Amino acid sequence: MSTTLPKLLEVLTLEELDVDVYRGQTPETSLQRVFGGQVLGQALMASGLTVPGDRTVHSLHGYFLRPGDPHAPILYLAERVRDGGSFSARRVVARQHGKVIFVMLSSFQVHEDGLEHQLPTPHVPGPDGLPTLFEVTRRRTNGAWPVDPQEWAAIDVRVVEPERPEAGRTGPFGLQVWLKAAGALPDDPLLHAAVLAYASDMTLLSVSAVPHGLVLADPRLMTASLDHAMWFHRAFRADEWLLHDESSPSASNSRGSGQGRVFDRQGRLVATTVQEGLLRQVNSPSGAAPRS
Repeated sequence: MSTTLPKLLEVLTLEELDVDVYRGQTPETSLQRVFGGQVLGQALMASGLTVPGDRTVHSLHGYFLRPGDPHAPILYLAERVRDGGSFSARRVVARQHGKVIFVMLSSFQVHEDGLEHQLPTPHVPGPDGLPTLFEVTRRRTNGAWPVDPQEWAAIDVRVVEPERPEAGRTGPFGLQVWLKAAGALPDDPLLHAAVLAYASDMTLLSVSAVPHGLVLADPRLMTASLDHAMWFHRAFRADEWLLHDESSPSASNSRGSGQGRVFDRQGRLVATTVQEGLLRQVNSPSGAAPRS
């Protein structure tokens, strides 16, 4: 994982090998597979580098097909599916060791004025004084979580508490976090979108464990991202505080689904997120061994 913001920026800076062919590096990590948010961010950068400069990303849809090897670079192959008068569509395939590990479709649009509305902004306390994501996770696992929080220090994540209802309660189950890059970013809208994509994957699957009184670090769970979608509604900066208001509409068949709304501090809805992931109980027969 990216221990500092400069390291994250290095990860999101791709090496161009040929026309529409890029290579992304993976930083040293204690994880057994590449963090999904890294692949999302790098794939978005690869697609955006092929798009005319007057267009910004408005949506992406990605599928995680195989776990990434954290000890090898990732090759990103971008396909220019279409360039229209207002929209550009791109397909990116990520490969390692000759195999596809991730595919993503993304769409970019020129700015257009039009109708405006949005959902209301949640009323939550600001980020100042809130505990970090890792303080909350360590507390809930009684300090047993082995991950070094410095390994994730490129993104500052603060948890709005109490965000977890009692297990078994009916109704919406939510998680609210403030997040931002841990430092200033260059004025590049594509980079800000890639950083938000990276950061959104840090907590969105977690909300599926909330109704059951669990956290993703719980040894009773085997988890992995399966797919991830985002819609970017308005311009934003990922180095300023953003509220990720998350909920889980369903969990079934060893899969959990999470959805989120991202607001800036002015109350503008800047993005929507949706993710489904593996949420397998490892002490059950179906979770006895890893599968994909």
